[in-house]
Amino acid sequence: MEVQLQIKMNEKLFLRNPEQTELGKKIVQHGIQLIHEIGFESFTFKKLAEYIGTTEAGVYRYFDNKHRLLIYITAWYWSWVQYRVLFETKNINSPEVKLKKIITLLAKTVEDDNKTLHVNESILHQIIIAEASKTYLTKNVTEDNKDLFFKPYKDLCALIADIILSFNPKYKYPRSLASTIIEMAQFQIFFMNNLPSLTDFAKNKNESNVVAFLEDLVFSAVRKR
Repeated sequence: MEVQLQIKMNEKLFLRNPEQTELGKKIVQHGIQLIHEIGFESFTFKKLAEYIGTTEAGVYRYFDNKHRLLIYITAWYWSWVQYRVLFETKNINSPEVKLKKIITLLAKTVEDDNKTLHVNESILHQIIIAEASKTYLTKNVTEDNKDLFFKPYKDLCALIADIILSFNPKYKYPRSLASTIIEMAQFQIFFMNNLPSLTDFAKNKNESNVVAFLEDLVFSAVRKR
């Protein structure tokens, strides 16, 4: 029997831990599905309650509002990505090979992880591409940051920045480049599929082109003396 992956979440993100009940897990699982289907703007707890056959009040027992749920699933995703990065690079000594592996992980199609039964990472990745910036592009970003809501994302950036410095200890902008890698991986995929004139991949919509672009961007920067 395969061991299920458990990701510890910031307790300030929820009113009741959704991981501890079947209803909570359904709220997360089907919340991801519904946001993917109709978009975050159209998503409401009333619609989610109808979707899973519960009451709107029942959903509110777990999360204050839909934005808090979005932050929750986004933070969950970045924690899962960090786990994947650590797992996929643990036996790699070369910083260059590690960076290439990370770029591929960020830019390639995400497959559902069987170790997380109530989260479909493939669908969640599509939400990250389309909706993740809405978690922090708000008037409450400073307060939310103080509550460490974005810590999984920042931890992932720090991990990548450390590998960049391992490649070139004199590179001046490791955190800026790390966050750029993550953001560009998402934006270029979105542009390629929706606004192709903003990329060079209009004719050949292949994720390998995004990987090649990011590798060129990263190594052109970090190899400079």
